[in-house]
Parts: sequence; C-alpha cells; structure tokens
Amino acid sequence: MDRQQTNDFLANLVGSELSHPFGGGVEVYKVGGKMFALLSQGYISEHPWLNLKCDPHQAQILRDIFPAVIAGYHMNKTHWNTVILDGTVPAGEIQRMIDHSYQLVIAALPKKQRTHVNLQQIHQGKPLESKPE
Repeated sequence: MDRQQTNDFLANLVGSELSHPFGGGVEVYKVGGKMFALLSQGYISEHPWLNLKCDPHQAQILRDIFPAVIAGYHMNKTHWNTVILDGTVPAGEIQRMIDHSYQLVIAALPKKQRTHVNLQQIHQGKPLESKPE
C-alpha cells in the first residue's frame, strides 16, 4: 500500500477522525478521541511510516516476520509497531494490522463511546468485530 491508499483505508473506518497535531505531513487517526494510527514520511528512508497499536505478543511476531515492521518509532515499543510502507508487506496484512489497532483502541474506550462506535458500524452496515486477541 502506498501513502494515499493507506490514508483512504484509515479514513474509511467508522468513526475515524483525522488530525494534524504535529503539523503538515503527519496524519493522526483517532477513534473516540484516541489515536490508533499515525502516518508520516519516513525518517531514514523515502518510504512513508505507519505507526499502529498492537498486542505485544503479535507485535514481536510481526517484527520477526517482516523486516519492514519495526518497534514503534517514538512510541511505546511494547504496544506499537512502525510499518515502513516500502511494498514488502502485503496490502492485506497492512489492512489487518490497521483493523487490529483500530479494534484495540475501540475495546479500551469507555462503554458509552464504544457503544456509539458500534452503533455507527451497524448503521453503515459494517460487521462488528469481536474483542481483539
């Protein structure tokens, strides 16, 4: 996935909110006011970098499988991964990682906010996901 495809996928998630708290060129995506993705230009390569929340066990497995998945840049390295969008990680896997991050954040929201997002998903005909593993 390239940067535009990634932005499009992130923006189409129910309840996704885009902001630029770090200035232009850094997109922060939130659901319920909590960040689940940060997309920016790479710092040591020409490829965009995507920070995603991740279950700690799964985070390490992904780092072992994909050289383009590293510990979260400027993030809690236990709970965040950075995906370098250089074309080596399949688009379907990136989408799965985004969905996982999104669901982790929704699961941690207060019940009222979580219910609101779930109702938005139902209204838009999106299937509800079970709590992430």
